[in-house]
Amino acid sequence: MSTTALRPRLEVIVASTRPGRVGRLVADWFVGRAEEHNGFDVHVSDLAELNLPLLDEPHHPSQRNYTKQHTKDWSATIDAADAVVFVMPEYNHSFTAPLKNAIDFLSEEWRDKPLAFVSYGGLSAGTRAVIALRPVVSALGMMAIKSQVAIPSRTHITAEKTFESDPALDASAKAVLEELARLAPAFRTLRAAK
Repeated sequence: MSTTALRPRLEVIVASTRPGRVGRLVADWFVGRAEEHNGFDVHVSDLAELNLPLLDEPHHPSQRNYTKQHTKDWSATIDAADAVVFVMPEYNHSFTAPLKNAIDFLSEEWRDKPLAFVSYGGLSAGTRAVIALRPVVSALGMMAIKSQVAIPSRTHITAEKTFESDPALDASAKAVLEELARLAPAFRTLRAAK
Protein backbone atom coordinates (compact mmCIF):
# COMPACT_ATOMS: atom_id res chain seq x y z
CA MET A 1 0.00 0.00 0.00
CA SER A 2 1.38 3.40 -0.93
CA THR A 3 1.99 6.10 1.64
CA THR A 4 -0.47 8.30 -0.27
CA ALA A 5 -3.27 5.83 0.44
CA LEU A 6 -2.50 6.01 4.16
CA ARG A 7 -2.66 9.78 4.32
CA PRO A 8 -6.00 11.42 5.14
CA ARG A 9 -7.83 12.94 2.21
CA LEU A 10 -8.18 16.71 2.49
CA GLU A 11 -10.98 18.24 0.42
CA VAL A 12 -10.39 21.94 -0.28
CA ILE A 13 -13.63 23.55 -1.43
CA VAL A 14 -13.46 26.86 -3.31
CA ALA A 15 -16.69 28.66 -2.37
CA SER A 16 -16.73 31.63 -4.73
CA THR A 17 -18.19 31.28 -8.22
CA ARG A 18 -18.10 34.93 -9.26
CA PRO A 19 -16.28 35.79 -12.51
CA GLY A 20 -13.11 37.70 -11.65
CA ARG A 21 -12.97 36.11 -8.19
CA VAL A 22 -9.77 35.78 -6.19
CA GLY A 23 -10.90 32.59 -4.46
CA ARG A 24 -8.93 30.31 -6.73
CA LEU A 25 -5.75 32.34 -6.07
CA VAL A 26 -6.26 31.90 -2.34
CA ALA A 27 -7.09 28.21 -2.74
CA ASP A 28 -4.02 27.58 -4.90
CA TRP A 29 -1.83 29.20 -2.23
CA PHE A 30 -3.40 27.07 0.51
CA VAL A 31 -3.18 23.89 -1.56
CA GLY A 32 0.51 24.64 -2.04
CA ARG A 33 0.97 24.86 1.72
CA ALA A 34 -0.98 21.60 2.17
CA GLU A 35 1.15 19.79 -0.40
CA GLU A 36 4.33 21.07 1.28
CA HIS A 37 2.95 19.84 4.62
CA ASN A 38 2.81 16.37 3.04
CA GLY A 39 0.33 15.02 5.58
CA PHE A 40 -2.63 14.77 3.22
CA ASP A 41 -3.84 13.49 -0.09
CA VAL A 42 -5.09 16.91 -1.26
CA HIS A 43 -8.11 17.30 -3.55
CA VAL A 44 -9.83 20.48 -4.74
CA SER A 45 -13.53 21.01 -5.46
CA ASP A 46 -14.10 24.36 -7.14
CA LEU A 47 -17.81 25.21 -6.95
CA ALA A 48 -17.48 27.34 -10.08
CA GLU A 49 -16.36 24.26 -12.00
CA LEU A 50 -18.68 21.86 -10.21
CA ASN A 51 -21.62 24.06 -11.18
CA LEU A 52 -24.24 22.38 -8.99
CA PRO A 53 -27.77 23.56 -9.77
CA LEU A 54 -29.96 24.83 -6.97
CA LEU A 55 -30.85 21.82 -4.82
CA ASP A 56 -32.95 19.66 -7.13
CA GLU A 57 -33.29 16.34 -5.30
CA PRO A 58 -36.83 15.17 -4.43
CA HIS A 59 -35.77 13.36 -1.23
CA HIS A 60 -34.28 14.80 1.95
CA PRO A 61 -30.46 14.52 1.86
CA SER A 62 -30.42 12.52 5.10
CA GLN A 63 -32.01 9.61 3.18
CA ARG A 64 -29.09 9.50 0.69
CA ASN A 65 -31.63 8.51 -1.97
CA TYR A 66 -30.13 10.63 -4.71
CA THR A 67 -31.65 10.72 -8.19
CA LYS A 68 -29.26 13.05 -10.02
CA GLN A 69 -25.75 12.13 -11.16
CA HIS A 70 -24.31 15.48 -10.03
CA THR A 71 -25.53 14.73 -6.49
CA LYS A 72 -24.14 11.19 -6.54
CA ASP A 73 -20.77 12.54 -7.68
CA TRP A 74 -20.76 15.28 -5.03
CA SER A 75 -21.76 12.72 -2.38
CA ALA A 76 -18.86 10.44 -3.36
CA THR A 77 -16.41 13.35 -3.23
CA ILE A 78 -17.40 14.43 0.27
CA ASP A 79 -17.81 10.86 1.51
CA ALA A 80 -14.17 10.21 0.58
CA ALA A 81 -12.90 13.23 2.53
CA ASP A 82 -11.31 12.86 5.96
CA ALA A 83 -11.05 16.61 6.50
CA VAL A 84 -12.49 19.66 4.75
CA VAL A 85 -11.31 23.22 4.20
CA PHE A 86 -13.67 25.91 2.94
CA VAL A 87 -11.86 28.67 1.05
CA MET A 88 -14.51 31.33 1.30
CA PRO A 89 -15.11 35.02 0.79
CA GLU A 90 -17.45 37.21 2.79
CA TYR A 91 -20.46 38.59 0.97
CA ASN A 92 -22.69 41.02 2.88
CA HIS A 93 -21.44 39.81 6.28
CA SER A 94 -22.09 36.15 5.42
CA PHE A 95 -21.03 33.18 3.30
CA THR A 96 -21.85 32.58 -0.35
CA ALA A 97 -25.11 31.12 -1.66
CA PRO A 98 -23.25 28.52 -3.80
CA LEU A 99 -21.49 27.24 -0.67
CA LYS A 100 -24.75 26.92 1.26
CA ASN A 101 -26.32 25.15 -1.70
CA ALA A 102 -23.38 22.72 -1.98
CA ILE A 103 -23.62 22.00 1.74
CA ASP A 104 -27.40 21.49 1.61
CA PHE A 105 -27.18 18.85 -1.15
CA LEU A 106 -25.75 16.41 1.42
CA SER A 107 -26.18 15.50 5.06
CA GLU A 108 -24.48 12.39 6.45
CA GLU A 109 -21.45 12.83 4.21
CA TRP A 110 -20.41 15.87 6.29
CA ARG A 111 -20.84 14.19 9.70
CA ASP A 112 -17.84 13.57 11.95
CA LYS A 113 -15.33 15.42 9.81
CA PRO A 114 -12.97 18.15 10.98
CA LEU A 115 -13.36 21.41 9.09
CA ALA A 116 -11.22 24.51 8.76
CA PHE A 117 -11.86 27.89 7.21
CA VAL A 118 -9.61 29.93 4.95
CA SER A 119 -11.56 33.17 4.70
CA TYR A 120 -10.80 36.35 2.85
CA GLY A 121 -12.23 39.77 2.12
CA GLY A 122 -11.93 43.41 3.08
CA LEU A 123 -10.96 44.56 6.55
CA SER A 124 -12.80 41.72 8.31
CA ALA A 125 -10.83 39.12 6.31
CA GLY A 126 -14.01 37.09 5.89
CA THR A 127 -14.39 36.36 9.58
CA ARG A 128 -18.05 37.41 9.72
CA ALA A 129 -18.81 34.80 7.06
CA VAL A 130 -17.07 32.18 9.18
CA ILE A 131 -19.11 33.19 12.24
CA ALA A 132 -22.32 32.86 10.20
CA LEU A 133 -21.34 29.42 8.87
CA ARG A 134 -20.21 27.81 12.13
CA PRO A 135 -23.78 26.97 13.35
CA VAL A 136 -24.63 25.44 9.97
CA VAL A 137 -21.69 23.03 9.95
CA SER A 138 -22.21 22.25 13.63
CA ALA A 139 -25.79 21.21 12.89
CA LEU A 140 -24.41 18.76 10.33
CA GLY A 141 -22.09 17.17 12.89
CA MET A 142 -18.85 18.63 11.59
CA MET A 143 -16.17 19.86 13.94
CA ALA A 144 -14.99 23.33 13.00
CA ILE A 145 -11.48 23.56 14.39
CA LYS A 146 -10.15 26.54 16.30
CA SER A 147 -7.30 27.34 13.92
CA GLN A 148 -8.19 29.28 10.79
CA VAL A 149 -6.65 31.49 8.13
CA ALA A 150 -8.16 34.97 7.78
CA ILE A 151 -6.89 37.02 4.84
CA PRO A 152 -7.57 40.74 4.41
CA SER A 153 -7.55 40.46 0.62
CA ARG A 154 -6.76 44.09 -0.07
CA THR A 155 -3.33 43.59 1.42
CA HIS A 156 -2.57 40.19 -0.15
CA ILE A 157 -4.08 40.35 -3.65
CA THR A 158 -2.09 42.50 -6.02
CA ALA A 159 -3.45 44.68 -8.82
CA GLU A 160 -2.11 42.02 -11.21
CA LYS A 161 -4.33 39.42 -9.49
CA THR A 162 -1.56 37.48 -7.80
CA PHE A 163 -1.57 36.30 -4.21
CA GLU A 164 1.17 37.47 -1.85
CA SER A 165 1.51 35.59 1.39
CA ASP A 166 3.50 36.63 4.45
CA PRO A 167 4.97 34.77 7.44
CA ALA A 168 1.82 35.26 9.55
CA LEU A 169 -0.46 33.72 6.88
CA ASP A 170 1.97 30.87 6.30
CA ALA A 171 2.02 30.20 10.05
CA SER A 172 -1.80 30.24 10.15
CA ALA A 173 -1.96 27.74 7.29
CA LYS A 174 0.55 25.51 9.06
CA ALA A 175 -1.51 25.62 12.28
CA VAL A 176 -4.66 24.66 10.36
CA LEU A 177 -2.92 21.77 8.63
CA GLU A 178 -1.34 20.50 11.85
CA GLU A 179 -4.68 20.53 13.66
CA LEU A 180 -6.49 18.80 10.79
CA ALA A 181 -3.70 16.20 10.50
CA ARG A 182 -4.03 15.43 14.22
CA LEU A 183 -7.83 15.10 14.12
CA ALA A 184 -8.53 13.48 10.73
CA PRO A 185 -7.36 9.95 11.66
CA ALA A 186 -9.35 9.99 14.89
CA PHE A 187 -12.50 11.08 13.08
CA ARG A 188 -11.92 8.43 10.41
CA THR A 189 -11.87 5.81 13.18
CA LEU A 190 -15.06 7.32 14.64
CA ARG A 191 -16.86 7.13 11.29
CA ALA A 192 -15.70 3.55 10.73
CA ALA A 193 -17.17 2.52 14.09
CA LYS A 194 -20.72 3.38 12.99
